[in-house]
Amino acid sequence: MRVGIVGCGKIADGHAEQLQTVARAELVAACDREPLMVEQFAQRWPGVARHTDFAAMIREERLDVVHLATPPDSHVALACACLEMGCHVFVEKPFAPDAKGAAQILAAARATGNRVSVNYLYNFESPALGLRDLLDAGTLGSIVHLETAFGYNLAGDYGMAVMSDPMHWVHRLPGKLFHNVLDHVLAKLVAHFDDDFTVQAIGLRRRPESGNEAIDAMPDELRFMLRGGNGVTACGMVSSHARPVAHTLKVYGSRDTVELDYACRTLVRAARQTQPSALGRLFPPWVQASRFGGNALRNVAAFGRYESHYFQCMRVLLEQFYAAIEDNGVDPVAHEEILRVARMIDAIVVALEVRA
Repeated sequence: MRVGIVGCGKIADGHAEQLQTVARAELVAACDREPLMVEQFAQRWPGVARHTDFAAMIREERLDVVHLATPPDSHVALACACLEMGCHVFVEKPFAPDAKGAAQILAAARATGNRVSVNYLYNFESPALGLRDLLDAGTLGSIVHLETAFGYNLAGDYGMAVMSDPMHWVHRLPGKLFHNVLDHVLAKLVAHFDDDFTVQAIGLRRRPESGNEAIDAMPDELRFMLRGGNGVTACGMVSSHARPVAHTLKVYGSRDTVELDYACRTLVRAARQTQPSALGRLFPPWVQASRFGGNALRNVAAFGRYESHYFQCMRVLLEQFYAAIEDNGVDPVAHEEILRVARMIDAIVVALEVRA
Protein backbone atom coordinates (compact mmCIF):
# COMPACT_ATOMS: atom_id res chain seq x y z
CA MET A 1 0.00 0.00 0.00
CA ARG A 2 1.22 3.47 -0.92
CA VAL A 3 1.36 5.74 2.12
CA GLY A 4 1.61 9.48 2.65
CA ILE A 5 2.13 11.52 5.82
CA VAL A 6 0.42 14.87 6.40
CA GLY A 7 2.26 17.03 8.94
CA CYS A 8 6.06 16.89 9.10
CA GLY A 9 6.66 17.75 12.76
CA LYS A 10 8.57 15.70 15.31
CA ILE A 11 6.13 12.77 15.59
CA ALA A 12 6.09 12.28 11.80
CA ASP A 13 9.58 10.79 12.00
CA GLY A 14 8.27 8.14 14.41
CA HIS A 15 5.62 7.16 11.86
CA ALA A 16 8.14 7.10 9.02
CA GLU A 17 10.59 4.99 11.01
CA GLN A 18 8.01 2.33 11.81
CA LEU A 19 6.51 2.32 8.32
CA GLN A 20 9.92 1.14 7.07
CA THR A 21 9.34 -2.12 8.95
CA VAL A 22 5.73 -2.77 7.84
CA ALA A 23 5.94 -5.13 4.88
CA ARG A 24 2.48 -4.13 3.61
CA ALA A 25 3.29 -0.39 3.49
CA GLU A 26 5.56 1.90 1.47
CA LEU A 27 6.03 5.54 2.48
CA VAL A 28 6.06 7.46 -0.81
CA ALA A 29 5.03 11.05 0.04
CA ALA A 30 4.82 13.71 2.72
CA CYS A 31 2.90 16.96 2.97
CA ASP A 32 3.12 20.10 5.09
CA ARG A 33 1.79 23.60 4.54
CA GLU A 34 5.26 24.90 5.43
CA PRO A 35 7.61 24.04 2.50
CA LEU A 36 10.70 24.07 4.74
CA MET A 37 9.19 21.39 7.02
CA VAL A 38 8.44 18.99 4.19
CA GLU A 39 11.82 19.70 2.58
CA GLN A 40 13.66 18.82 5.79
CA PHE A 41 11.50 15.71 6.24
CA ALA A 42 12.31 14.55 2.70
CA GLN A 43 16.02 15.04 3.39
CA ARG A 44 15.73 12.74 6.41
CA TRP A 45 13.69 10.21 4.40
CA PRO A 46 15.16 10.10 0.88
CA GLY A 47 12.82 9.08 -1.92
CA VAL A 48 9.73 10.63 -0.33
CA ALA A 49 7.88 13.02 -2.65
CA ARG A 50 7.33 16.55 -1.31
CA HIS A 51 3.91 18.24 -1.27
CA THR A 52 2.25 21.28 0.31
CA ASP A 53 -1.33 20.34 -0.69
CA PHE A 54 -2.66 17.10 0.78
CA ALA A 55 -5.42 16.60 -1.83
CA ALA A 56 -2.92 16.97 -4.65
CA MET A 57 -0.60 14.54 -2.87
CA ILE A 58 -3.35 11.91 -2.64
CA ARG A 59 -4.23 12.26 -6.33
CA GLU A 60 -0.74 12.52 -7.78
CA GLU A 61 0.82 9.80 -5.63
CA ARG A 62 -2.21 7.44 -5.87
CA LEU A 63 -2.19 6.91 -2.11
CA ASP A 64 -3.93 4.07 -0.33
CA VAL A 65 -3.30 5.25 3.25
CA VAL A 66 -2.71 8.64 4.85
CA HIS A 67 -1.13 9.20 8.28
CA LEU A 68 -2.27 12.44 9.95
CA ALA A 69 0.45 13.92 12.16
CA THR A 70 -1.01 17.43 12.24
CA PRO A 71 -2.40 19.43 15.20
CA PRO A 72 -5.68 17.90 16.44
CA ASP A 73 -7.88 20.84 15.48
CA SER A 74 -7.21 19.88 11.84
CA HIS A 75 -8.00 16.18 12.21
CA VAL A 76 -11.75 16.20 11.52
CA ALA A 77 -11.54 18.09 8.22
CA LEU A 78 -8.43 16.28 7.01
CA ALA A 79 -9.52 12.78 8.04
CA CYS A 80 -12.98 13.14 6.49
CA ALA A 81 -11.50 14.53 3.26
CA CYS A 82 -8.97 11.69 3.02
CA LEU A 83 -11.64 9.08 3.64
CA GLU A 84 -13.89 10.60 0.99
CA MET A 85 -10.99 10.57 -1.47
CA GLY A 86 -10.71 6.80 -0.99
CA CYS A 87 -7.88 6.56 1.52
CA HIS A 88 -7.63 4.70 4.78
CA VAL A 89 -6.48 6.97 7.60
CA PHE A 90 -4.23 6.55 10.64
CA VAL A 91 -4.59 9.49 13.04
CA GLU A 92 -2.22 10.77 15.71
CA LYS A 93 -3.75 11.35 19.10
CA PRO A 94 -5.79 13.25 20.15
CA PHE A 95 -8.12 11.71 17.59
CA ALA A 96 -10.25 14.88 17.50
CA PRO A 97 -10.72 18.00 19.64
CA ASP A 98 -13.98 16.61 21.06
CA ALA A 99 -16.42 13.70 20.87
CA LYS A 100 -18.52 15.41 18.20
CA GLY A 101 -15.50 15.59 15.92
CA ALA A 102 -14.54 11.99 16.70
CA ALA A 103 -18.05 10.86 15.77
CA GLN A 104 -17.79 12.75 12.46
CA ILE A 105 -14.60 10.94 11.49
CA LEU A 106 -15.99 7.53 12.44
CA ALA A 107 -19.21 8.24 10.53
CA ALA A 108 -17.17 9.17 7.44
CA ALA A 109 -15.27 5.88 7.72
CA ARG A 110 -18.52 3.93 7.86
CA ALA A 111 -20.01 5.87 4.96
CA THR A 112 -16.98 5.41 2.70
CA GLY A 113 -16.10 1.86 3.77
CA ASN A 114 -12.51 2.93 4.47
CA ARG A 115 -10.56 2.15 7.63
CA VAL A 116 -9.59 4.64 10.30
CA SER A 117 -7.54 4.12 13.43
CA VAL A 118 -5.68 6.14 16.05
CA ASN A 119 -2.20 5.94 17.54
CA TYR A 120 -3.11 4.38 20.91
CA LEU A 121 0.34 2.84 20.76
CA TYR A 122 0.76 2.04 24.46
CA ASN A 123 -2.05 -0.51 24.29
CA PHE A 124 0.38 -2.48 22.12
CA GLU A 125 3.38 -2.33 24.47
CA SER A 126 4.55 -5.73 25.73
CA PRO A 127 3.07 -5.24 29.25
CA ALA A 128 -0.29 -4.26 27.74
CA LEU A 129 -0.27 -7.32 25.48
CA GLY A 130 0.54 -9.47 28.52
CA LEU A 131 -2.35 -7.90 30.41
CA ARG A 132 -4.66 -8.68 27.50
CA ASP A 133 -3.65 -12.34 27.70
CA LEU A 134 -4.37 -12.42 31.46
CA LEU A 135 -7.78 -10.83 30.93
CA ASP A 136 -8.67 -13.23 28.12
CA ALA A 137 -7.69 -16.17 30.35
CA GLY A 138 -9.76 -14.83 33.26
CA THR A 139 -6.70 -14.86 35.52
CA LEU A 140 -7.60 -11.57 37.19
CA GLY A 141 -11.29 -12.31 37.54
CA SER A 142 -13.64 -9.35 37.13
CA ILE A 143 -12.08 -5.87 37.17
CA VAL A 144 -12.75 -3.94 40.37
CA HIS A 145 -10.59 -0.83 40.09
CA LEU A 146 -7.73 0.66 38.05
CA GLU A 147 -5.04 3.19 38.99
CA THR A 148 -2.99 4.96 36.36
CA ALA A 149 -0.21 7.54 36.43
CA PHE A 150 1.26 9.43 33.49
CA GLY A 151 4.13 11.88 33.73
CA TYR A 152 4.83 14.77 31.38
CA ASN A 153 8.27 16.35 31.55
CA LEU A 154 7.90 20.06 30.80
CA ALA A 155 11.69 20.25 30.51
CA GLY A 156 11.74 17.60 27.79
CA ASP A 157 11.65 18.14 24.01
CA TYR A 158 7.86 18.21 23.71
CA GLY A 159 7.37 20.08 27.00
CA MET A 160 9.83 22.84 26.08
CA ALA A 161 8.04 23.37 22.77
CA VAL A 162 4.77 23.95 24.64
CA MET A 163 6.28 26.10 27.39
CA SER A 164 8.28 28.35 25.06
CA ASP A 165 5.53 29.10 22.54
CA PRO A 166 2.23 30.68 23.68
CA MET A 167 0.89 30.04 20.15
CA HIS A 168 1.60 26.30 20.28
CA TRP A 169 -1.46 24.28 19.28
CA VAL A 170 -1.60 22.60 22.73
CA HIS A 171 -2.76 25.94 24.17
CA ARG A 172 -5.71 25.89 21.73
CA LEU A 173 -7.05 22.57 23.01
CA PRO A 174 -10.05 22.76 25.38
CA GLY A 175 -8.11 20.75 27.98
CA LYS A 176 -4.72 22.24 27.04
CA LEU A 177 -1.80 20.05 28.20
CA PHE A 178 -4.07 17.35 29.66
CA HIS A 179 -6.04 17.14 26.42
CA ASN A 180 -2.84 16.25 24.58
CA VAL A 181 -1.97 13.28 26.82
CA LEU A 182 -5.29 11.98 28.13
CA ASP A 183 -5.68 9.65 25.14
CA HIS A 184 -2.60 7.78 26.40
CA VAL A 185 -4.13 7.56 29.88
CA LEU A 186 -7.75 6.75 29.05
CA ALA A 187 -7.07 4.35 26.18
CA LYS A 188 -5.73 1.91 28.80
CA LEU A 189 -8.92 2.15 30.86
CA VAL A 190 -11.72 2.48 28.37
CA ALA A 191 -12.21 -1.21 27.56
CA HIS A 192 -13.30 -1.79 31.17
CA PHE A 193 -16.06 0.84 31.14
CA ASP A 194 -19.43 1.13 29.50
CA ASP A 195 -20.92 4.31 28.05
CA ASP A 196 -22.60 5.11 31.37
CA PHE A 197 -19.84 6.78 33.39
CA THR A 198 -19.35 9.76 35.68
CA VAL A 199 -16.23 11.88 36.18
CA GLN A 200 -14.72 13.96 38.94
CA ALA A 201 -11.55 15.94 38.24
CA ILE A 202 -9.29 18.60 39.65
CA GLY A 203 -6.53 20.49 37.87
CA LEU A 204 -3.90 22.79 39.28
CA ARG A 205 -0.69 24.59 38.39
CA ARG A 206 2.32 23.90 40.64
CA ARG A 207 4.93 25.79 38.65
CA PRO A 208 5.47 29.52 39.35
CA GLU A 209 3.98 32.20 37.13
CA SER A 210 5.93 33.01 33.99
CA GLY A 211 4.27 36.33 33.29
CA ASN A 212 2.78 35.07 30.03
CA GLU A 213 -1.00 34.82 30.22
CA ALA A 214 -1.34 31.93 27.76
CA ILE A 215 1.40 29.87 29.40
CA ASP A 216 0.15 30.55 32.94
CA ALA A 217 -3.41 29.53 32.01
CA MET A 218 -2.20 25.94 31.49
CA PRO A 219 -2.53 23.62 34.54
CA ASP A 220 0.21 21.02 34.91
CA GLU A 221 -1.30 18.60 37.47
CA LEU A 222 -4.49 16.55 37.00
CA ARG A 223 -6.32 14.11 39.27
CA PHE A 224 -9.48 12.37 38.13
CA MET A 225 -11.90 9.66 39.20
CA LEU A 226 -14.08 7.59 36.87
CA ARG A 227 -17.07 5.51 37.88
CA GLY A 228 -18.76 3.25 35.36
CA GLY A 229 -22.34 2.08 35.36
CA ASN A 230 -20.94 -1.45 35.43
CA GLY A 231 -19.41 -0.80 38.89
CA VAL A 232 -15.81 -0.42 37.72
CA THR A 233 -13.89 2.58 39.06
CA ALA A 234 -10.58 4.19 38.10
CA CYS A 235 -8.41 7.00 39.39
CA GLY A 236 -5.69 8.73 37.48
CA MET A 237 -2.86 11.21 37.82
CA VAL A 238 -1.21 13.29 35.13
CA SER A 239 1.80 15.01 36.66
CA SER A 240 4.49 17.33 35.37
CA HIS A 241 6.31 17.42 38.70
CA ALA A 242 6.38 13.89 40.19
CA ARG A 243 9.68 12.08 39.72
CA PRO A 244 10.61 9.73 38.29
CA VAL A 245 8.33 10.49 35.36
CA ALA A 246 5.67 7.80 35.69
CA HIS A 247 3.89 5.66 33.17
CA THR A 248 2.10 2.94 35.11
CA LEU A 249 -1.18 1.09 35.46
CA LYS A 250 -2.40 -1.05 38.34
CA VAL A 251 -5.33 -3.37 37.71
CA TYR A 252 -7.24 -4.72 40.70
CA GLY A 253 -9.20 -7.86 39.89
CA SER A 254 -11.46 -10.07 41.99
CA ARG A 255 -8.89 -12.90 41.72
CA ASP A 256 -5.55 -11.15 41.34
CA THR A 257 -3.90 -7.76 40.89
CA VAL A 258 -1.14 -6.76 38.47
CA GLU A 259 0.99 -3.66 38.00
CA LEU A 260 2.32 -2.52 34.63
CA ASP A 261 5.23 -0.17 34.07
CA TYR A 262 5.21 0.92 30.44
CA ALA A 263 8.55 2.74 30.61
CA CYS A 264 10.37 -0.28 32.07
CA ARG A 265 8.18 -2.75 30.15
CA THR A 266 7.30 -4.88 33.14
CA LEU A 267 4.12 -6.62 34.24
CA VAL A 268 4.19 -8.08 37.76
CA ARG A 269 1.51 -9.75 39.86
CA ALA A 270 0.93 -8.23 43.29
CA ALA A 271 2.69 -9.78 46.27
CA ARG A 272 0.57 -11.82 48.65
CA GLN A 273 1.33 -13.42 51.98
CA THR A 274 0.71 -17.16 51.83
CA GLN A 275 2.59 -18.28 54.95
CA PRO A 276 1.49 -17.42 58.48
CA SER A 277 2.81 -14.73 60.85
CA ALA A 278 6.33 -13.29 60.62
CA LEU A 279 7.52 -16.15 58.40
CA GLY A 280 4.99 -15.11 55.79
CA ARG A 281 6.62 -11.70 55.48
CA LEU A 282 9.97 -13.18 54.47
CA PHE A 283 8.92 -14.78 51.19
CA PRO A 284 6.93 -12.14 49.19
CA PRO A 285 9.97 -9.91 48.41
CA TRP A 286 11.83 -12.93 47.03
CA VAL A 287 8.81 -13.95 44.98
CA GLN A 288 8.54 -10.41 43.62
CA ALA A 289 12.26 -10.37 42.86
CA SER A 290 11.91 -13.55 40.81
CA ARG A 291 8.96 -12.06 38.92
CA PHE A 292 10.93 -8.93 38.05
CA GLY A 293 13.78 -11.21 37.04
CA GLY A 294 11.47 -12.98 34.61
CA ASN A 295 10.52 -9.62 33.12
CA ALA A 296 14.20 -8.74 32.80
CA LEU A 297 14.89 -11.94 30.87
CA ARG A 298 11.94 -11.28 28.54
CA ASN A 299 13.24 -7.75 27.90
CA VAL A 300 16.70 -9.13 27.10
CA ALA A 301 15.11 -11.53 24.61
CA ALA A 302 13.15 -8.65 23.05
CA PHE A 303 16.39 -6.67 22.78
CA GLY A 304 17.97 -9.60 20.95
CA ARG A 305 15.04 -9.62 18.49
CA TYR A 306 15.41 -5.86 17.87
CA GLU A 307 12.05 -5.28 19.60
CA SER A 308 13.28 -3.00 22.37
CA HIS A 309 13.26 0.39 20.66
CA TYR A 310 11.03 3.25 21.84
CA PHE A 311 8.30 2.92 19.20
CA GLN A 312 8.10 -0.89 19.09
CA CYS A 313 4.49 -0.59 20.26
CA MET A 314 3.63 1.65 17.30
CA ARG A 315 5.15 -0.94 15.00
CA VAL A 316 2.85 -3.63 16.43
CA LEU A 317 -0.18 -1.36 16.07
CA LEU A 318 0.67 -0.41 12.48
CA GLU A 319 1.22 -4.02 11.49
CA GLN A 320 -2.24 -4.87 12.82
CA PHE A 321 -3.82 -1.82 11.16
CA TYR A 322 -2.38 -2.64 7.75
CA ALA A 323 -3.26 -6.30 8.14
CA ALA A 324 -6.86 -5.31 8.93
CA ILE A 325 -6.99 -3.26 5.72
CA GLU A 326 -5.49 -5.89 3.46
CA ASP A 327 -7.17 -8.93 5.00
CA ASN A 328 -10.48 -7.23 5.88
CA GLY A 329 -9.83 -8.10 9.52
CA VAL A 330 -10.75 -6.60 12.88
CA ASP A 331 -9.68 -3.03 13.60
CA PRO A 332 -6.83 -2.98 16.17
CA VAL A 333 -8.57 -0.14 18.04
CA ALA A 334 -12.34 -0.53 18.32
CA HIS A 335 -14.30 2.48 17.09
CA GLU A 336 -16.54 2.48 20.14
CA GLU A 337 -13.45 2.80 22.33
CA ILE A 338 -12.15 5.74 20.28
CA LEU A 339 -15.46 7.53 20.75
CA ARG A 340 -15.67 6.65 24.46
CA VAL A 341 -12.17 8.05 25.07
CA ALA A 342 -13.23 11.29 23.37
CA ARG A 343 -16.36 11.45 25.53
CA MET A 344 -14.30 10.87 28.68
CA ILE A 345 -11.91 13.67 27.73
CA ASP A 346 -14.87 15.99 27.16
CA ALA A 347 -16.26 15.06 30.58
CA ILE A 348 -12.92 15.71 32.32
CA VAL A 349 -12.59 19.10 30.60
CA VAL A 350 -16.12 20.04 31.70
CA ALA A 351 -15.41 18.87 35.27
CA LEU A 352 -12.29 21.06 35.36
CA GLU A 353 -14.22 24.06 34.06
CA VAL A 354 -16.96 23.57 36.68
CA ARG A 355 -14.39 23.44 39.47
CA ALA A 356 -12.64 26.52 38.21
